[in-house]
Amino acid sequence: MRTNNEMVRLQAAVRALGDVDVSAWSEDTLKDQLGELSAALVTLDMLLTRIADEVRGRGLRIEEPVSA
Repeated sequence: MRTNNEMVRLQAAVRALGDVDVSAWSEDTLKDQLGELSAALVTLDMLLTRIADEVRGRGLRIEEPVSA
């Protein structure tokens, strides 16, 4: 089913993003990667906003998970 594949891909993306630790990057590396990092962050923001808006547009609410 397509939806299952999409959820697996979203969860993999979340794990990959969770592994990014910019604080561990050297100042030079951060400066060298800043343009690419900025573009990626802006694109992620745009895509996450679109997905959230589509969910809300169907009358559903996006809730933050309650930690155990």
